[in-house]
Amino acid sequence: MKLFKIFFLVLLTVIVVSAQNKNQAQSKDQRQITMKTDGDSVSYSIGQNIGNSLRDPYMKINFDILILGMKDALAGKSVLTGEQMQTVLNAFNEKMVAKRNEAMIALKEKNIKEGKTFLDANKKKEGVKTTSSGLQYKILVSGTGPSPKDTNTVKVNYKGTFIDGKVFDSSYDRKEPYVTPLKNVIKGWTEGLQLMHVGDKFQFFIPYQLAYGEEGREGGIPPAATLIFEIELFEIVK
Repeated sequence: MKLFKIFFLVLLTVIVVSAQNKNQAQSKDQRQITMKTDGDSVSYSIGQNIGNSLRDPYMKINFDILILGMKDALAGKSVLTGEQMQTVLNAFNEKMVAKRNEAMIALKEKNIKEGKTFLDANKKKEGVKTTSSGLQYKILVSGTGPSPKDTNTVKVNYKGTFIDGKVFDSSYDRKEPYVTPLKNVIKGWTEGLQLMHVGDKFQFFIPYQLAYGEEGREGGIPPAATLIFEIELFEIVK
């Protein structure tokens, strides 16, 4: 987290705390919120983002002192010098980064271990085949059409899950097939789709090395996550 983001969160925290104090005199049933304008919706959405940011387990904010600091700044006074505050915030930032890195390393190691255990057991199941790269797949429905090349664009339906069964993405939910060049997708898809024929439906079990790697993907895919996809190949788009 950079310094400007910390300042932004601190400033918005004051707004949140003030609103909380104002609402303490009201019961939940008395709170009537209506989104009358675009500005209302934007304001509420920003508030949700602030709340989610402040739920960070590594941020331990003393709200009383935070508000005192804001009041002193507005009054043009401070108990700390600018240099002292800069030193404190830099140290705070470094500490948070270190804690997050530790947590990410632990999660990555956990996912690598669990993914390997899953794939080792899965490759022994009936109907599961394994390629030289480590990609595993199972034919669910056999088609009779042509197979795409890595230079082609394909139209598919798919559902992506983690090894615990949790769905993280699905074109079925969007009720619209997905069209993509094979050169623009993860390695497991590029390799796997070339094994398919138009009309096929496959299930793919993709090691993290062929998915989003050790870093994962911000906003949904954890580091070193093994992924499962069910894919129907509808068409090679010309």
